[in-house]
Amino acid sequence: MNGFYNQVLAIDATRRSFEVQDVADEVLRRSLGGKGLATHLLLRHNPAGVDPLGPDNHLIFAVGPTTGTGIWGSCRHGVYTKSPQTGFYSESYSGGKVAEDMSATGYDAVMIHGAADRPVWLEIGDEGVHFHPADELWGLDTFATEDRVKAWIKDNRQGQKCGAVVIGPAGENQVCFAVIENDYWRSAGRTGVGAVMGSKKIKAIAFWGGQQRTLAHPEVVAEFVKAQAGRAKDDPGVNAYKKLGTPMLVDVMHNVGGFPTRYWQKGKADHQEDINAVALHERCEVTPHACRKCFIACGRMSIVKSGRHQGLKIEGPEYETIYAFGGLCEVPTIEEIAYLNDVCDRLGVDTITAGNLVGLTIEAARQGRIDYDIDYGQVDRMAALLTDIAYRRGVGDVLAGGIKTAAPAWGMADQAIHVKGLEPAGYDPRVLKGMGLAYGTSDRGACHLRATFYRPELVGLVDPEQIEGKAAVFAEWEDRLTFFDCLILCRFYRDLYQWEQLATIIEGATGLDLDVDGLRAVARAVTDDTRRFNLREGLTPADDKLPGRFHREVLPETGKIITPEQMEVMLEEYYRARGWDEQGRPAERKADAHGGSPAWTGQPTPGPGSRN
Repeated sequence: MNGFYNQVLAIDATRRSFEVQDVADEVLRRSLGGKGLATHLLLRHNPAGVDPLGPDNHLIFAVGPTTGTGIWGSCRHGVYTKSPQTGFYSESYSGGKVAEDMSATGYDAVMIHGAADRPVWLEIGDEGVHFHPADELWGLDTFATEDRVKAWIKDNRQGQKCGAVVIGPAGENQVCFAVIENDYWRSAGRTGVGAVMGSKKIKAIAFWGGQQRTLAHPEVVAEFVKAQAGRAKDDPGVNAYKKLGTPMLVDVMHNVGGFPTRYWQKGKADHQEDINAVALHERCEVTPHACRKCFIACGRMSIVKSGRHQGLKIEGPEYETIYAFGGLCEVPTIEEIAYLNDVCDRLGVDTITAGNLVGLTIEAARQGRIDYDIDYGQVDRMAALLTDIAYRRGVGDVLAGGIKTAAPAWGMADQAIHVKGLEPAGYDPRVLKGMGLAYGTSDRGACHLRATFYRPELVGLVDPEQIEGKAAVFAEWEDRLTFFDCLILCRFYRDLYQWEQLATIIEGATGLDLDVDGLRAVARAVTDDTRRFNLREGLTPADDKLPGRFHREVLPETGKIITPEQMEVMLEEYYRARGWDEQGRPAERKADAHGGSPAWTGQPTPGPGSRN
């Protein structure tokens, strides 16, 4: 099928073997790659109730039909598995450059199961898979690991360049919110995919190759790319992200009273002006930085100008990191947030969960629930705690299991802020009610990216206080962005790529002629399948609810809460909008017993076997 290779690379880490499996056109028409294909594979191959850190849990890297093309925002890859943080569906996405190297290997997805008996790193290239010993890499931080793997490929493959994904010490030690990093500062950052990679004793994966997708209508793609570049020149959203990046949201959320502060006790930070976009651009040397195939350049390549962190270079910090440390933990300056960002990157942990857990620890210490020396604003104590988490030392070992285990262990389950075990991003649902629905219903936990519904609520497209009728609007936003994840497109193209543009993209890449109903049908089928996966893993309607503090604790600046009744109304309407029953269950699909399409052959194509 145009736009695809029709092949999945299946790797057995235990046996150090691999095979290439065919994917039928029927599966790709239904899933369109990316999240759709990966979800199909998880339903087909993951045993129900599998241990997320056990060898039978599959770890899938997937790209979409636009990867490696000229489509703006297309240089992204997805990682999918069962989450050790939540016990439910896991999806995580990353930009940078590596997605095009993944695509160049000639596979629509790479699926890994089993576990090596000692540390290895994988080389995936035109000649198949090589398993390399990683004993000398084990224990290194993410930056050093990436450097060494890329240097090895260059030195041993005739100067070949590659893309690499790596884990740090946190992934090695199976910290449940460990990330998989690439290009130093880009992360598949949420739900603990790095822990799954670490459980398989895989330290890194290098991708290189010379394969290219065949597009159905390359002239349509080329015309679309040119037109979008011209359209973007005067787009206010594009220009705002290019000028200030995501840190501009600090002021936006502070001004509406929804910037989570002091572990979700407040909606405004007194030190806002020391941690916002203006502070970043004044106190650091900042250069806009873009992924491949991107004209938005939302990234901030930042170098601290002065102080104890002078010379520190990172891409960021992004808004979510600023909220997690600057808001929840009241870290006083942007420079110190950048420092903690760097600590997290090198250890390989998710900054959103990290900041939330540090905030929880501060409250536990203040309340006398644990004997630990830490308080708001104490940056060096926070850095020490992050290191203890990565190496599972003392209090850090408890936190390494995530909030679902740490909070009850300290008698703080009623204070913990999470949905399904995943902490929210920096948009308080007491102010943005639609984000309450987003956090509750997201298949991976309290996710802001499933529909990015903060966007329409903040700009006035949807009234933040509206309850009735909101779920139908939310479902359409979610459908469109689920379609994004099948193609694996950047969220920040959401205003530029409406249904009409997505139809053009898919026609140019695959030749499929789909109207809005056809596009939404694909997205809805993928959403139903992720829900089926979670139901199989024990999901109940109670898992779609918000933490009680959002219902009972009023934000002091605005006097707002989100009531249980408001959440119930939105959930009931959402289930109806999805065509699910009152328990949130999709209708049974008559494909097969595993929820996967019978068109999946599961047969290896003739080719190479294992290589060491």
